[in-house]
Amino acid sequence: MSEDILLKTDFKDLALYKRGKVRDVYDLGEKLLIVSTDRISCFDVVLPCGIPYKGKVLTALSSFWFNFIQDITGHHLISADVEGYPKELQKYKTQLNGRSMLVKKTKPLPVECIVRGYLSGSGWKEYKEKQSVCGIKLSPGLLESDKLTEPLFTPSTKADTGHDMNISQEYIEDLIGKDASGKIKDLSIAIYKKASLYALNRGIIIADTKFEFGIDNQRIILIDEALTPDSSRFWPADGYQRGRPQSSYDKQFVRDYLESLNWDKASAAPELPQEIIKKTSQKYIQAYTKLTGRQLPDIS
Repeated sequence: MSEDILLKTDFKDLALYKRGKVRDVYDLGEKLLIVSTDRISCFDVVLPCGIPYKGKVLTALSSFWFNFIQDITGHHLISADVEGYPKELQKYKTQLNGRSMLVKKTKPLPVECIVRGYLSGSGWKEYKEKQSVCGIKLSPGLLESDKLTEPLFTPSTKADTGHDMNISQEYIEDLIGKDASGKIKDLSIAIYKKASLYALNRGIIIADTKFEFGIDNQRIILIDEALTPDSSRFWPADGYQRGRPQSSYDKQFVRDYLESLNWDKASAAPELPQEIIKKTSQKYIQAYTKLTGRQLPDIS
């Protein structure tokens, strides 16, 4: 497995819209160009190294899911085929191929729409202390990694840098209105339910995931990415056992390594060993292959 890692783009004749933790976004007027780099962030800190093929997995998997859930909601994806991009982008074809999307420009809603189907991560930490997740009371006696009776909608603020903060449904109503807040909750849960059932039949448990929505011509549509190893916890179904942490096909592998270090999660992030980088890349590719039944192009 070998590929040049892309950590940053610098298309000087294009207007940079924003540079997020992982994506570089360019303003094309009525559209946006989203480039998924191989950057990886953990605990809201961007690591100095990249993960081979990560950007291509994020792009290909998001494209797959956008198509899969279009009976539930519209989405912002126009095309991920560089050959059909505007002429001014063709000079960047090498960098864009396989890792970019041409999308509608929307008005993003300032909410991270998190859906939890299993008790894990920060939800498990809170439950151990308070028997709740993001303030939602749960039944006593649950174990780590337990499947929840119904998926929980636990939204948070949206931050390109720094930490997201959990917020209530009432807070969202004040922020974007009651109709819009109810809509994104219903859409998030519906997408999660359909995707998680499909994934389970492919051998992957989607423990939790994050969605973002935007306004396009007064209509709420899905934007950003969809059900990737960056925005979700993917567990191998055949190894699932309640009462303990699970192995995963996502960046939890990197989080676990970082947790083993004496790092305060605020200062500059440490370099990852090559072994961790290689295994993380393999996990991302495995997630794509298991979920889609396809091989990721360009792997050598």
